[in-house]
Amino acid sequence: MGADLFTMIWFFLSLIVIILAVLLIAFFTYRICFYSPEDRREDPYSVMDGEQYEAVCDSITACTRLMDKAPCQWVTTRSFDGLTLSARYYHTADGAPLQILFHGYRSMALRDCAGGFYLAKKLGCNILAVDQRAHARSSGHVITFGIKERMDCLSWVQYANERFSSDTPIILSGLSMGASTVLMASALPLPENVVAIMADCPYSSPADIIRKVSRDRHMPDTLAYPFIWLGAKLFGKFSLNETTSVESVRQAKIPILLLHGEDDRFVPCRMSREIYAACASRAELHTFPYAGHGLCYIMDPVRYERISTNFLWSIPALKPFLKDNPFVQKELEIHD
Repeated sequence: MGADLFTMIWFFLSLIVIILAVLLIAFFTYRICFYSPEDRREDPYSVMDGEQYEAVCDSITACTRLMDKAPCQWVTTRSFDGLTLSARYYHTADGAPLQILFHGYRSMALRDCAGGFYLAKKLGCNILAVDQRAHARSSGHVITFGIKERMDCLSWVQYANERFSSDTPIILSGLSMGASTVLMASALPLPENVVAIMADCPYSSPADIIRKVSRDRHMPDTLAYPFIWLGAKLFGKFSLNETTSVESVRQAKIPILLLHGEDDRFVPCRMSREIYAACASRAELHTFPYAGHGLCYIMDPVRYERISTNFLWSIPALKPFLKDNPFVQKELEIHD
């Protein structure tokens, strides 16, 4: 009898230790992958490490400086779950189309959106460069890899329609996590004036990119991912399986432009190919040889601008605004 009691106590103590260990590991992965402190200090002029970025550091810095010096208005809106979301609004012309830009993971609008800002100015668009939730000036401390961020797209579209007009054409654009964010938003009930999506180096799903990064860090993804998923669920209060870029574009009704560097060592180019194959709406995929993650525009700005301009020209709602733009007409002539 005493031996049985001892065995039972030992079993329950062991079970408690295992549960606590699982929770501790899950919390650790949550802090590493998803948590963003409220007092974050981010430098918009810092450039990612690695030879791919060192080679183009000056060009990246120049684009960031151009955006930083341009006059803008800080604006805010509320997210569906009560966060204060912040963005820089750059006014180009009354009544112009609005391009809403979304940046990548642990970055900010001023760093990731500088190239998109420069191109949007050439196209004559007004610009809303968003700091995503839990980044820069926006509140929150949980990064959800596009799961909740896609709902923030809807909040910014609603803000734009209230501030301007529901007749204003809106283009959703994003880089990396921002690209996946706008692709995931394609399955939402977006207003009809959202006429295009431009996604630069998106990942196919949160699970896919997390597994890939785990392998890059020499961790077996089959072992690491369950703990990461549990950390997101228990401590981040969201499910990594709620949606994916691939699932979302199967319901898309908006034209989609996909751009990806063929030498992307962070988000493999194959992920854009998977997304492209799943698109229910009209879609284009353009890949850039030798371009690393987020570097398509920096590596080949002439081709990038030509592709983007011709894609936007193909959208009837945008033609009345683009037809008298000298930059647009020049790009169309070159294409012809």
